[in-house]
Amino acid sequence: MPSERTAHATSRRGDDDRAESPVDVTPEHAHCFICGDFHPGSWGLSFAKTEDGGVETKFAVGSELQGYDNIVHGGVIATLLDAAMTHCLFHRGIQAVTGDLRVRFLHPVCCDTTMEIRAWLLFSCPPLYQLKGEITFEGLVMAKAEGKFMKREKDDAA
Repeated sequence: MPSERTAHATSRRGDDDRAESPVDVTPEHAHCFICGDFHPGSWGLSFAKTEDGGVETKFAVGSELQGYDNIVHGGVIATLLDAAMTHCLFHRGIQAVTGDLRVRFLHPVCCDTTMEIRAWLLFSCPPLYQLKGEITFEGLVMAKAEGKFMKREKDDAA
């Protein structure tokens, strides 16, 4: 649950579309500071599945996540894109870890805005997956990323 000092996220879908609820985060991921239900400072990020098999959400970010004045920190942008791609795999029943993440920052994202985040699968050859994600604001792509993920086995937690 987001606190007053952290940014917050909401699903792009309305209450009427909750018949197909977002996938439950795996117990091993429940303490994630981005989306985990059991992390006290979690941003509460939750993704909804799209018709094309990807995921999407909206994220309202405040000045507490800024780098330069009124600009969202680039590390936050990269983290949000990574989380979107991870959740795209979760919605396919796949737990994976990031092996490579390449982010392109196209435009600065101003604080106190609500951005849209989406991700989708480009290529699958288990145990490897390649995904793409993007952050948009008012229809303009602000940042995009491609990531390569490796399927996570349960004993990888050590």
